[in-house]
Amino acid sequence: MPGPPSQMAPAQALRADARHNRVRILEAARESFATRGLDVPMAAIARRAGVGVATLYRRFPSRESLITEVFGDELATCASVVDEALADPDPWRGFCSAIEKVCAMQVADRGFTDAFLTAFPDAIDYERTRLRAEQGFAEVMRRAKAAGRLRADFDLADLTLLLKANCAVATGTREAAAATSRRLVAYLLQSFRAEHAEPLPPAPPLTLDLLHGSAPMR
Repeated sequence: MPGPPSQMAPAQALRADARHNRVRILEAARESFATRGLDVPMAAIARRAGVGVATLYRRFPSRESLITEVFGDELATCASVVDEALADPDPWRGFCSAIEKVCAMQVADRGFTDAFLTAFPDAIDYERTRLRAEQGFAEVMRRAKAAGRLRADFDLADLTLLLKANCAVATGTREAAAATSRRLVAYLLQSFRAEHAEPLPPAPPLTLDLLHGSAPMR
């Protein structure tokens, strides 16, 4: 077994310090993105982690690489939520479950919403998972319509409206934001039902990427 830090060889001590810095940077980035969004300055993340900016950039040479590392697990969870909805034999229940879980994730971590909606072309695995989630939800929506449970005029633009509204009401403490979000989502899911649906104005030209600025990550 390795000895205490004071007895470690220089190379071992350096590797342990590098691993510790990496963990601190990821934790600081996760907290910063959750409270301030993806545009928080990299220098602010470094300060929060207690490391120098140069150290941060040695571990993560770009904002994109840091974001995709921080949110890789959450994105995989989001894709799994959609997969579970597709596997549900009840298309309407699957649709509602996907909406409820994604909105809950959005409230729990503001940064995740931005990360999910931002394209990272150089992060191949991340982009593949994100595309799978997007395409999967489109199929969840199609199945719910085909079953006669989701109103026929529901559009992907309506998903964008839902997420924008959910983001807007999710303020205050985490508990208050979660409660408000659940209430809003319950109201909206009732309005999405096909039964007794009244005609709506045309869907606006909204896409998911409009929820977050399209400026490239630096």
